[in-house]
Amino acid sequence: MRTLEYGLDRLSSLPICLRFICELHERLVDGVRGKNAAPGEFRRYQNYIAQSGSMINDARFIPPPVPEMHQCLNELEKYLHDNCNYPPLIRINLIHYQFESIHPFMDGNGRIGRLLISLLLLNWNLLPLPLLYLSAYFERHRQKYYDFMLGISKHGNWREWLIFFLQGVTEQSKDAVIRSKKLQDLQIQWRQELTQARATALLLRLADSLFESPIITIPQAQEILEVTYRSAQQNVEKLVNAGILLQVTEGSYGKVFIAPQVLQVIEE
Repeated sequence: MRTLEYGLDRLSSLPICLRFICELHERLVDGVRGKNAAPGEFRRYQNYIAQSGSMINDARFIPPPVPEMHQCLNELEKYLHDNCNYPPLIRINLIHYQFESIHPFMDGNGRIGRLLISLLLLNWNLLPLPLLYLSAYFERHRQKYYDFMLGISKHGNWREWLIFFLQGVTEQSKDAVIRSKKLQDLQIQWRQELTQARATALLLRLADSLFESPIITIPQAQEILEVTYRSAQQNVEKLVNAGILLQVTEGSYGKVFIAPQVLQVIEE
C-alpha cells in the first residue's frame, strides 16, 4: 500500500517508465523480503523460477539473460508509450505478462507486476481511484496464473491467458461494487444510530473517517477533529460505547482502536 501510494503521487511528475518501475521496487522491498536483493536495480545476474532449493537445471521458467533482459525492458518501455489499437485492458494484460516473463529484479517481480496493473488503470484514466486490485484473484487461482503465463512462453497460448485475466477483472470489479455497497450501508446505519442518540457533528465526522482508516489512535482522532486531546478521547470513548470502535491494545498509553465491522467487510 505504501508503494502504491508513492506511485500514485509520482504519476504527477513521472510517466510509467523503467525509472518509475525501479523507484517502485526500491520502496516495495524496504524492510521486507527482498531488501538485500539490490533494491531499485535491475538484476545483474541470471535468475530463474523453481521450487525452493532447486537448481537452474530444474527450473520451471528461466527469464532472459541480462543482455537480452535490457533489450526486452527497452521494448516494454517503448510499448508503454506507443499508440496501440488494442483495448486498454488487453494492453495491460500483455504488459503484465511481458513484465513477469522478463523478471527484471532478483526479488519482488510479482508484487511490482501487480502494482503496475493498478497504476496503469489509473494512469490511463480507466479508474479514478485504485478500486480494482487483482492480487486476490491471482492468489485464489495461483496455479492457473502460473500455468497460463507459462503456456504463452512455451506454446504461445495467448487466448487462455487473456480470458483468465479478463475474468479476474470481472470478478474483482463485482467484488469491489459489493463491498462498496456494504460499506455505504454500514455508514448510513451508523449515522442513523448516532443521530438518534443526538451525536455531535464531531462524532459523526470521526465515525465517517473510519471508512478511510478503520484503525485509529486518540492522537489521530485529535488530528482529524482538530480538537484537544481530551475532546478526542471523549469522542473515541463514545464510539466504543456505541459498539463502533473496539480497543485492541492493553494499557493506558498508546491505545489502538479498530472498527471491526469495517474490517469485516474488507476482509471477508
